[in-house]
Amino acid sequence: MSSLAGRVREPVLPVGEVRVGGFGGVDGLREWLADNDIDAIVDATHPFAGTMSAHAAAAAGGLGLPLIHLRRPGWSPEPADLWVRVADTAAAATVAATLGDRVFLTIGRQGVGAFAHLTEPWFLIRAIDPPTAALPPRHEILLARGPFTVDDECRLLAGRRIDVLVTKDSGGELTAAKLTAARERGIPVVMIDRPPLPPGEPVADSVAAVRDWLIGRSGAR
Repeated sequence: MSSLAGRVREPVLPVGEVRVGGFGGVDGLREWLADNDIDAIVDATHPFAGTMSAHAAAAAGGLGLPLIHLRRPGWSPEPADLWVRVADTAAAATVAATLGDRVFLTIGRQGVGAFAHLTEPWFLIRAIDPPTAALPPRHEILLARGPFTVDDECRLLAGRRIDVLVTKDSGGELTAAKLTAARERGIPVVMIDRPPLPPGEPVADSVAAVRDWLIGRSGAR
């Protein structure tokens, strides 16, 4: 069974049974797990969904259920990259304002409010759904769903005259084209680091590793 947060209006649904929406905190999640006879949890949330990961770990611990975190590897800079790593969106807003006048925000619709106080830079804000938070006064909203090619991203950077990219270290090849395009155009990147995972549980970097973990647990019973 897969559970989606419901943050995207038209999500791409996985195969199998799917539920959408929150659980009502740790207590609600713990109750749902017990009511549905769940005996193993795979935390395959987005690398920046720190609250859900923490709730999953707490609920699993309370019920004595095994849990594994699935996290694809983050990105690493190449020699020609011009990256500045920051801890969160607030720090990203502070740094971005010093690096350029035309900023490309690729952090999704959440967190955009951290840039709302910046009145001088112009922002291109790309998201799947429209942001609902306060926005910087000078901006353009671009609603689009990837993946995008390097050529797509180079054309976008050139056409909008972007001089700084702000993104999250979500990792994965499907969303890395913007980094290659920034490298080719010599554009600095403000890279927001991931929140830490709850300690004490195994972490896998691929679906295959999670499958092996599940098979191993099944064989042990």
